[in-house]
Amino acid sequence: MQNHYTKYPVSLHTVTNETADKNMKTFEFQFKHEYEADRFFEEEAFKPGQFAMLWLPGVGEIPLGIASSPTERNTLRFTVNRIGKVTSQLHELACGSMLGVRGPLGNGFPWQKLQNKNIALIGGGYAFTTLRSSLVYMLDPAHRGAFGNIHLFYGARNPGMLLYKEELDNWVKHDDLDVHISVDTSDSADWKHHVGLIPSIVAQELPQADDDAFAIVCGPPLMIKFTLLTLREKGYIPSQVFISLENRMKCGIGHCGHCTIGKVCVCSDGPVFSMAEMEEMLQDY
Repeated sequence: MQNHYTKYPVSLHTVTNETADKNMKTFEFQFKHEYEADRFFEEEAFKPGQFAMLWLPGVGEIPLGIASSPTERNTLRFTVNRIGKVTSQLHELACGSMLGVRGPLGNGFPWQKLQNKNIALIGGGYAFTTLRSSLVYMLDPAHRGAFGNIHLFYGARNPGMLLYKEELDNWVKHDDLDVHISVDTSDSADWKHHVGLIPSIVAQELPQADDDAFAIVCGPPLMIKFTLLTLREKGYIPSQVFISLENRMKCGIGHCGHCTIGKVCVCSDGPVFSMAEMEEMLQDY
């Protein structure tokens, strides 16, 4: 059984600036010991939608959604916004720096339930990280046949705030993937995708739901709120929608109580919840 207190030593391998303001960077880590990488990336242990705790010695520990897919076994990837003490220190680290990782933690998306279904991935802002993990997982040749149609909706404030731009360009070219990228505003004549808020793009482009339709939603609270309203109008029922939630996670294993909503600990019972579960939680939120 995995010991969730164990920190795996990892080294910082590469750093990529993702956004024009340079406040979002993707950090790729390599495990010091191959057997620990095998343990972390074991498919029964790591599923897209989970998170990990990243520890900077002498600075602190933070929860981060895992942007890697279990199919990318050589690299552990996080995309991190510079918003506090630990993340600011992380943004200044040099390649080769040693850190610690605990995880994978929490529950991922319900992949067994999603097999043979049509999936809509709907993300906004930097919450798109776990959707990257999910999409790479589903597009892998070993898994693509297990899913039906895949619809990707991703929005940011402007083109300079979009993550994974090279991958987005490649995904648009996929014959078996329906991609809709949108920005709130764009003054560029070169912009060739949607302009508008993600809920409105979903309303325009997502097919009406049937029994084989499921949706995964990650993003800022206001985007999630209006996206869920749109999905209801599209015929999605609460059991067909899954949301990744963040709520002041601290320990990552349900002991400290910082992320408690009623009787639910977001870190250990989530961070993935169905819309039906979310509706029950809202009375305590």
